[in-house]
Amino acid sequence: MKKPSIAALFLAACPFFGLCFSVPLFDRLTPRVLGIPFNMFWMAAWIVITPGLLSIAYRIERRR
Repeated sequence: MKKPSIAALFLAACPFFGLCFSVPLFDRLTPRVLGIPFNMFWMAAWIVITPGLLSIAYRIERRR
């Protein structure tokens, strides 16, 4: 089994860091996006972004 590439690891780690370590920075009610607090929008956006990042990481690894 080969080690994963740095690019694939970075893409796979982005959702983890985007959700776990940035939430305290945006934990407020005042900025609203689409009528919901920015914190909730941020988490919902990562739910949409994560499959795209992981599919790119999978394609990178499949090519190797």
